[in-house]
Amino acid sequence: MSRADLSRLLLLGALWGASFLFMRMGADEFGPLALVFLRVAGASLLLMPLVLLRGEGPALRRHWRVIALVGVVNTAVPFVLFTTAALVLSAALMAVFNATVPIWGALVAWVWLHDKLSASRWLGLAIGVAGVVFLSWDKADFNAGAQAITTAIGPAISPAVGIAACLLASVLYGIGANVSRRHLTGVPPLAVAAGSLVSASVFTLVPALWTWPAATPGAAAWGSALALAVGCTALAYVLFYELIARVGATKAISVTFLIPAFALLWGWLALGERPTVSMLTGCAVILLGTALATGLVSLPGRLGRSPGP
Repeated sequence: MSRADLSRLLLLGALWGASFLFMRMGADEFGPLALVFLRVAGASLLLMPLVLLRGEGPALRRHWRVIALVGVVNTAVPFVLFTTAALVLSAALMAVFNATVPIWGALVAWVWLHDKLSASRWLGLAIGVAGVVFLSWDKADFNAGAQAITTAIGPAISPAVGIAACLLASVLYGIGANVSRRHLTGVPPLAVAAGSLVSASVFTLVPALWTWPAATPGAAAWGSALALAVGCTALAYVLFYELIARVGATKAISVTFLIPAFALLWGWLALGERPTVSMLTGCAVILLGTALATGLVSLPGRLGRSPGP
């Protein structure tokens, strides 16, 4: 990569890593549904004019049904799940679970699209799942008591529920990516992103109004919502698709390995969240599995080759 592209990659990792921090800071006062609606609606207002200026409106209209589905499966529901998890899990832990998205994407592609996986990629899937089990083992407390955060918008949830929400969101991201691959290949990516955000806004509007907090959220919560919409969603999407165009999808997806590091850094600086040895170990195992499962790293010889085209 050039220095400019490397700078874009680092900025993208910093923005997506910060999204978990801002979810932590805003979820308690807004609640998951209201915060997600502000995030996707704000980003939609910023990205849609850009899509129209680029002349990509016709493509958006032609494929609006699939894009609307992607907006629900790949944006609205995962955002709500991660924001719910933010009530009880640290920013870094959520980001580590988010790093499993390529693993679930590869597994969904194998089941649904009949992708052939080499022994190296199968090993990566196994290592990644083992990392998830290891990381979840001492966190999966079903007691919504001392470890849970009692919120202003509803009952406390347990850490186990938060972990399950993160993993379900990651699986949905993997499904959404394969839906896009199957039905939206050739459609301008930014149009897909903007259209899916509009769909997510429509999907979460009524639930957000229904659960809108009775007490007015503070300035920090509103600032978190603004940062999520402008920086962590609208700007991040523009950076991501620009990177894909400049250096290719394989190099752009390497941002997966930067997000947990930045989430850990922001959580430590802003909230005093200190990583444990088990968290760092689990993170390393999951990232190794992700690298193998996605083919970014492969074993030498026949183990690293796919068995078919």
